[in-house]
Amino acid sequence: MESLCGQGAAFHADQSCNDERPVAISSFALESEPDCIDGGGNYDIVNNAVVSTPGVQSSKTQNAALKQSWEMNYQEAAIYLQEGENNDKFFTHPRNPKALAAYLFAHNHLFYMMELVTGLLLLLLSLCEAPAVPSLRLDIYVHATLELLALLLVAFELCMKLRWLGFHTFIRHKRTMVKTCVLLLQFVEAFVVLIRQTSHMRVTRALRPIFLVDCRYCGAVRRNLRQIFQSLPSFIDILLLLLFFMVIFAILGFCLFSTNTADPYFNSLENSLVSLFVLLTTANFPDVMMPAYSKNRWSCVFFIVYLSIELYFIMNLLLAVVFDTFNDVEKMKFKSLLLHKCSAIDHAFQLLVSRQRPMGVSLKQFDGLMRFYRPRMSARDRFLTFKALNTSGAPMLSLQEFYKFYEVIGLKWKPRRSREHWFDDLPHTAFLIFKGIHLVVKSKAFQYAMYVVVAINGVWILVETFRMDSGYSWSEFVPLSYIVFLTIYGVEVLLKIAGLGPLAYFSSGWNLFDFSVTVFAFLGLIALAFNMEPFYFIVVLRPFQLLRLFKIKQRYRNVLDTMFELFPRMASLGLTLIIFYYSFAIVGMEFFADMVYPNCCNTSTVAESYRQINKTYGNKTVLEEGYYYLNNFNDILSSFVTLFELTVVNNWYITMEGVTSMTSHWSRLYFMTFYIVTMVVMTIIVAFILDAFVFRMNFSRKNRDPVDNPEDENGIVFEVEVGREEVLATLELYKQTCPSVSSLSSLSAVLQAMDKSGHTSLVYLGRRSRTKSDLSIKMYEEEIQEWYAEYSSECLPQGDENLNVDQSGPVVADPSPSQEQPLDSQGGRHSIN
Repeated sequence: MESLCGQGAAFHADQSCNDERPVAISSFALESEPDCIDGGGNYDIVNNAVVSTPGVQSSKTQNAALKQSWEMNYQEAAIYLQEGENNDKFFTHPRNPKALAAYLFAHNHLFYMMELVTGLLLLLLSLCEAPAVPSLRLDIYVHATLELLALLLVAFELCMKLRWLGFHTFIRHKRTMVKTCVLLLQFVEAFVVLIRQTSHMRVTRALRPIFLVDCRYCGAVRRNLRQIFQSLPSFIDILLLLLFFMVIFAILGFCLFSTNTADPYFNSLENSLVSLFVLLTTANFPDVMMPAYSKNRWSCVFFIVYLSIELYFIMNLLLAVVFDTFNDVEKMKFKSLLLHKCSAIDHAFQLLVSRQRPMGVSLKQFDGLMRFYRPRMSARDRFLTFKALNTSGAPMLSLQEFYKFYEVIGLKWKPRRSREHWFDDLPHTAFLIFKGIHLVVKSKAFQYAMYVVVAINGVWILVETFRMDSGYSWSEFVPLSYIVFLTIYGVEVLLKIAGLGPLAYFSSGWNLFDFSVTVFAFLGLIALAFNMEPFYFIVVLRPFQLLRLFKIKQRYRNVLDTMFELFPRMASLGLTLIIFYYSFAIVGMEFFADMVYPNCCNTSTVAESYRQINKTYGNKTVLEEGYYYLNNFNDILSSFVTLFELTVVNNWYITMEGVTSMTSHWSRLYFMTFYIVTMVVMTIIVAFILDAFVFRMNFSRKNRDPVDNPEDENGIVFEVEVGREEVLATLELYKQTCPSVSSLSSLSAVLQAMDKSGHTSLVYLGRRSRTKSDLSIKMYEEEIQEWYAEYSSECLPQGDENLNVDQSGPVVADPSPSQEQPLDSQGGRHSIN
């Protein structure tokens, strides 16, 4: 257990140093309370530090001023830490009380929701603006008024940002300036529509996603877009190489095959380029080859060589280059975020230390910080978080310990059970029974026996499915196999709950999965037994039990872990793709709305795909239609469907040629540009999946920890032992700093738990799920030390000989008096204006 006297010393130090003064004064206090800080003569500000001066100000007034000064320091330190967590740049940090008020207003969930709703409203207006979805059409003055109201809300958001950032910082913020320019343009167009009471060509509606992307909740989308733009240079290099070969082969194809009047694909240089571009997607192969192949069998060599170079070499080279660039970008992003967090911690640390104790943060100051950083965190959890950071057991948190702040802040604290098993206190007979069950469910034999049952069940499901295909209907009666396997799964669940205990059982993700599938299987059994046809779909979930087989092999577990890790990021990538869809859909509607209809495109080579005619066969008239007229840009929903079909690229050239025949040859640029853009995004998605899987595999090879139980999912666990004396001391401290009942009740509950158990100490476990950042820290251990050394040399003043690099954090300062002065904004490590 950590030293009790250490915490006691910390408490007495806090009591005896009620008049201790911060090393650095918050930028909010410098302007907000000049009279309280330096007007009374008790202390003044020199070089951004508090210096005592003689005066006649009362002790009560002085303590009130000091308390207010500390509160502002706590608040600004919390803001720095939030900026580090959210990767917000420090040049947007509020610098005065007016900026602070606007910053706090703009950084709450109601404001975030207003941003999100406004962005979504502007996007959804495309449903009711011309060309509108027929059932959702609104009058012009209605949707124009709604647009103006939404734009006014965006203007209000920007005004708050201007007040918080200041004019000079506002115009330096590129994303904000782009948003402002788009806002002004949208305002002008909305007024024109409202005044003229008629819509005009508004291609600029394609810029509306900017308002959604700038929302706080879409930070992952912004990161995706940033990675796409960072990968563009290498992508463009290979793309130019691909287009170069395409042009060479287009010229060669035109020279070779243009003499064949039956070949419509190479009768002009333009058609040659278009045909080879489509051939790159394989959508027109082998149709594009057949006219030339029918004249000369050796012409196939041209197409084989072209596809071998373009499709199988350069396209795969493109993926390799993008993957390599993406890997570097991911690593640099992790480095940037890691060092940004270190810088945020440096800023916060300078605001939390006092002149009397400049080398550490006391519990009192840490608690003040947490009241702003995590307002809903209980006093007990704040105390336990401090203990988790305080690995040395000293009264103060050193800077090196404080660097672990982001690792412990998300922990969920629970007392560790004093008993090894939940059934330890049961009578002897019951204890032996449950002990035996525990040994059985923890044994390898039991696990592999269940794997065998799952495998047999999978084979049986295939047999049942084959019988259903042969006309067998299993809704007539309940299959015996269903009851047998479900009984085995139910017994397994009951045995595990009895042997492990409910809490331990439901704390495992795999157990939750097994339990959910088993419950749904029971519901399916009930649906079959009572002939409840609407619920037969539940039975389809039975094959999910087969996923348990993937726990057997480490590689399969890596695949599943990668898949689960990818779900949140894949959602953001999907939203990124939808944003591109929206912009292209708006452009498509403006140029191609109502251009495609049945029996159009009669002059095109794809006219049959748009045909809708009645044909008579004997006495029967049949409507024959090509259906491709449904792939149009008549409204936003139809446009999304059409763009998805273009993404799949199967027969996409039919849609392109149909629209081109009804407009102009330049329309092909729209479809080719869309293909290139979606190719970029899809390549990034593939590179992301590859990077995640390769990272997981490399991590597994580098950290070959034996896994006795593949269902064991402890995540990140911190253990803290607290004694009665230090809890009492902390309780006394909280009575002075935050005497509210809610703050004291959680700590009083710790004392009550000690009294109930009869122990003088309790052990608490803090748990959180393991993130990719945790894996990256272990993966890049050696590189991280180099990054810390680089950070120290760049962010600290040159020529300082009393600083050295420690293995656990970026910077360790020699505790000498010369180091007590804070670094100013020019010093690089701390910036308070």
